[in-house]
Amino acid sequence: MPLEATIMVIDNSEYMRNEDYIPSRFDAQSDTVNAIFQTKIDSNRENTVGVMTMANKGPEMLVTHSKDLGQILKALHTAASKIGGSIDIPTAINIAQLALKHRENKNLRQRIIVFVGSPLQGAGADEREMVKLAKKLKKNNVAVDFIAFGDGIEEGESSVLKAFVENTSNGDNSHLVSVPPGPHLLSDLVLSSSVLSEDRGIPPEAMDVPGGPSGSGGANAFEFGVDPSLDPELAMALRMSMQEEQARQAAEDQARQAVSAAVAPIEHADDAADIEADEDAMLQQALAMSEGRDVDMGDDEEDIDEEEAIARAIEMSMKQNQEEQKKQ
Repeated sequence: MPLEATIMVIDNSEYMRNEDYIPSRFDAQSDTVNAIFQTKIDSNRENTVGVMTMANKGPEMLVTHSKDLGQILKALHTAASKIGGSIDIPTAINIAQLALKHRENKNLRQRIIVFVGSPLQGAGADEREMVKLAKKLKKNNVAVDFIAFGDGIEEGESSVLKAFVENTSNGDNSHLVSVPPGPHLLSDLVLSSSVLSEDRGIPPEAMDVPGGPSGSGGANAFEFGVDPSLDPELAMALRMSMQEEQARQAAEDQARQAVSAAVAPIEHADDAADIEADEDAMLQQALAMSEGRDVDMGDDEEDIDEEEAIARAIEMSMKQNQEEQKKQ
């Protein structure tokens, strides 16, 4: 298990009041800080964790190199009373790096975990300046993880954070995890991400599975975003629910196909009957014509024009008179 000193930089900007994460952005972040602390300390009793803020009046260190959960909870309570302003990532990272430099146990590797739940501001939004800082951290063997949520997952912010991680990573020791809003808990998805994979004894390559939290090294290895080892009952319930839904959809498809198969012969039979009736009518008409019988062609042909009939009668009468005169 890794031997590390970690500083967690939390977002206490005005954006943390939003409630698109359960129960709010700041509370979801606080739960995640608590979960990370527990995982780090359980991973190795020599590990230490610190907490600092990066908004309000400016970045402020609250706890340095602690193994006491009570100090972490007290720091989160203090941070909750200092929500406001905007984040200053470069300054906060520089302060965190300085705190790590003065760690008592120099054998502890250095790591900074930064929570970003609001838009980047100032130098933090300047990709060139961020890359410059990342290269400095890499030179000093400081790993950096970003946990992006809320406004931190927007395209512009993600591109800057991704560039930072790519330039500070040394042997894939830095990560960017992006967690969108949803019914899930932020802490659950971070626990099952590559940020804590090494602390939990999970090979990093096992985390590179599509789905769940996304980003550089931040894929979720677990189905439905739930680690069966943490909550086997929930994982089983979700799996059964999915199987029932798949069975229901399959049954509906079979029923739909059966109805289609039953209706098709009936429609074909009706069409065949209509065609047969038309053929019988044509045969009857042809037979009548061959026998010299009048064929019903419609009302317009049955009615003879009176003027035409009178003209024919006069013509026949004149012919008869002419023939009688010739005989005399």
